[in-house]
Amino acid sequence: MPPPAVEATGLTKSYGGVRVLDALDLHVAPGTVFALLGPNGAGKTTTVRILATLTTPDAGHARVAGHDVVTARSRVRRAISLTGQFAAVDETQTGAENLWTAARLSGLSRRAAARRAAELLERFGLADAGNRLTRTYSGGMRRRLDLAAGLVRDPGATRVMFLDEPTTGLDPRSRQELWEVVRELSASGTTVFLTTQYLEEADRLADRVAVLGNGRTLAEGAPAELKARSAAHRLDVVADDQGSYLRLAARTPHPTTHDPATRTLGVPTDGSALHVRELLDVLDPGRRDIARFTLHTATLDDVFLTLTAADTAAGADNGKEPSHV
Repeated sequence: MPPPAVEATGLTKSYGGVRVLDALDLHVAPGTVFALLGPNGAGKTTTVRILATLTTPDAGHARVAGHDVVTARSRVRRAISLTGQFAAVDETQTGAENLWTAARLSGLSRRAAARRAAELLERFGLADAGNRLTRTYSGGMRRRLDLAAGLVRDPGATRVMFLDEPTTGLDPRSRQELWEVVRELSASGTTVFLTTQYLEEADRLADRVAVLGNGRTLAEGAPAELKARSAAHRLDVVADDQGSYLRLAARTPHPTTHDPATRTLGVPTDGSALHVRELLDVLDPGRRDIARFTLHTATLDDVFLTLTAADTAAGADNGKEPSHV
């Protein structure tokens, strides 16, 4: 088996007495898409900053592309690319000039930088807009240019690409375009380490998913595996009236979904007729509160909400990730 692209053991980090990461372990296979999910403050960005050598852990060890993130920072930085939550492009330059500048800063000659810029504009669907100022670009185009800038070195030099919530603020079409770029990167052998708030994004892109809560891993596995482990299905019950909704909510300690406006509660289930009947009897023993119900296949949203609901309640005052990291 090839060595992992990203490996972390016992990563711990605190800010001002608040523990953001609590002995976090990670293992990411090369050439895969790995998604790190978690609510705001769970430690996702701090994890990326440590792995990208921008922050030093208080304890624990991590290796990226085979190099220690503390003792071999320069080697790690030569093997990775990092794209933050907001596209970092120079609006006074064209798309081609942005990429040429990034390539020159990476050590390429003038001729090689021009050639690489042209290649990347073509690869990321920006060739027709290469000579336009980036201030005229859409959000999706800026994001693609930002990703391209992270790959200006020789093809294959970037072994691990970190994407910290790359589709935040993008419209659905731009998000779909960016997903296609991520798939292409993975298919070419680049390991993609992704943090995201969009559960659908992780479900569609990731080979493996880790759900983070209060700085520790709550669950990890393939999307289908996590769905089956948490709950294969979700039972949605609609209350007859507001009073019925409140009674149902009181009998459901950790619903995966709850919508007072539509008086709907979602409850995890294995999908069997026996379990569904048992749930209905527990939720509505008098058979007066439930107006109707539907059965759905579980999504990563259900997994996420199930895993983080109890964890958030238990650690409401712990593990809050500072907004500046």
